[in-house]
This record gives sequence, C-alpha cells and structure tokens, in this order.
Amino acid sequence: MVTTHNPPAPRMATAPPGLSRPRRRRPRATAGSGRLAALLISPTLLVLTVVVLYPTIVALKDSLFGTAGIDPKTGFVRDTDPFVGAENYTAIFGDAGARFWNAFWNTTFLTFTTVALETVIGVAMALIMHRAFQGRALVRASILVPWAIPTAVSGLLWRWIFNSDGIANALTGRHVLWTTEGFHAKAAVIIADVWKTAPFIGLLVLAGLQVINKEVYEAARMDGAGPLRQFWNITLPLVKPALLVAVLFRTLDALRMFDLPYILIGAQKTSVETLSMLAQDQAANVRFGPAAAYAVILFLYVFLIALAFVRLLGANVVGDDEAGPKRGRWLPRRRTEVAA
Repeated sequence: MVTTHNPPAPRMATAPPGLSRPRRRRPRATAGSGRLAALLISPTLLVLTVVVLYPTIVALKDSLFGTAGIDPKTGFVRDTDPFVGAENYTAIFGDAGARFWNAFWNTTFLTFTTVALETVIGVAMALIMHRAFQGRALVRASILVPWAIPTAVSGLLWRWIFNSDGIANALTGRHVLWTTEGFHAKAAVIIADVWKTAPFIGLLVLAGLQVINKEVYEAARMDGAGPLRQFWNITLPLVKPALLVAVLFRTLDALRMFDLPYILIGAQKTSVETLSMLAQDQAANVRFGPAAAYAVILFLYVFLIALAFVRLLGANVVGDDEAGPKRGRWLPRRRTEVAA
C-alpha cells in the first residue's frame, strides 16, 4: 500500500500587529474619462467665467484709470478717463486713504464679531432643533423664519425697531439714537445681522447632527459621560466639518456686507461704512477708477481669507485626512486591514 504525503499548505505571510497592508493605488483616469469630466464641468466653468472672471478683469482694468477732469497740460476737460497706473492703489497709503482704512477695519470688525456670535447661537439653535419634543416642527419653522426674510426687508424692520421712539428704546428705557454715528450704530448692525443669519449656521449644523449614530451617545452614557462631555467629545468633533463649512460661507458673505448697514444706518456713515459701501459710493460719484480699485482690494481680501481658511482647516472642509485630529474615546475608528 502506497501512502502519499500531502505537503502542508503554505502559510500566508502575516503582517505584524499594528501594521496595515499598503494601500492599492487608485487607477489613473483614462483619456475618455478625462474628456467626459471636462464636458460635464464645462457649463460651470462657462458660468464662472461670465459671472466672476470677466467682471474681475474689467474691474482690474478700470482700476488703472483715474477720474475725468481738467487736463493740467491743456486746460481743457478730458473726454476719457486718464491712465494713472497703480495710483488708485497707492493713494490708500496717503492722506486720502483714511476713509479706506476706516471702511477696511469696519468690514473686519463687523465680519468677525457677527460670525463669532452667529456660530455660538447657531450651534445652540441646531441642538434645540435636533432634540425630539412635542412641537419641534413649529420651533424649527420659527427659528428659520428670520433667515428666509430678504435682507432689505430685515433692514427696514430693524430700522423701525431702532428708531428714537422704537421698541429698542422702549425696552431699555433709554433714548439712544441707534441709526446715527457711534458704536451703537455698529451694535445695531451686529444685532440685526446675527438675528437674520444665525439660523443659516444652525441649519447646516443640524444637517451634521442628524447623521450622528445614536449608539455612540448610548456608549458614552453607559461609561458615565454627562451632557457636557458628550457635546465636547462626540457632538463637536463629528459635526465639525459641517460647522467649518458654515463658518466659511458666513465669513465670505459677511466680508461683502452692504445692504444691511446701508438700509439700517444709511450711506456715508463713518461708524458702519464697509468696503462694499465705499466702492458703491465712489461709483455713484462717477469715480469709477477708485471704486474699481476698492472692489479689487475687497476681492483679494476675500480670496486670501478663503485661502487661509482652507489651508489651515482644509482637512475638514475639503475632505477627510489620515493625519487629522485624534478621535474621541467613543467615536468609531477606521478598521485596519491585516493580511490573514
């Protein structure tokens, strides 16, 4: 009788514990898929070219020209705007730049103050709207109503509230001229803007809250974590991407603030004049060169803020990053693939 010995099956190499198998490289896009992608995004690129790129180029060209007036060489009135180069930009560093820097600091102060308050209030609104209680739909609708009101209507509403004989003075018991010069004018704009746009941040944060698994909170409660610790270690890290996107959108929108202070306080008010209001005022006075220069500077300011925001916090705005922040104790971790 012949016995055959089957050789033992070869063992597969096992990776040391803690080490993951190297990731497979993503397949490169083929020429066909590249052409399809270019075809699909071409309408968007066309719209961006017409709406953004072309006006920016025209504004940059107009900013290199001055204001038509009397030619000192001939003594006659010019028919066209003279070419002045970068004079409209360098003028902001001279005596004539005081109004520009006042508008610049007003824009910066109003932006960061309103966005900070809106973030805190918006997160609180989202937590309230996320809870299950009777009448939740009515509460959600009432919170979102201010955001649905047009800004012009909202400005007129708050102008009536901040009148000398309005509701604001009746509640405070003081006679404050809210719509005149002074810090109270800034406070009026901040209150009106926070009331209107805090629900926008709350809505985006609410969308992030609704995708959090309830089992994570149950595991935290079983470990004895209180509401504050659950919010800090679970809610805030998981809702952070949606919150950062909301803050980015609101920051970019607030930097271009024009209609609310223009309607609520008025034009040419030193306390609340922003860069957008300054550019509009210069254009209304047929000084298109300085107006275009201010608009270009505002565009660069918004662009740099957005670039810095994405560079510093881009892992959470653009997508997940493997080298991102450490996860909390109860948050689900990525599975590590180990060869068996």
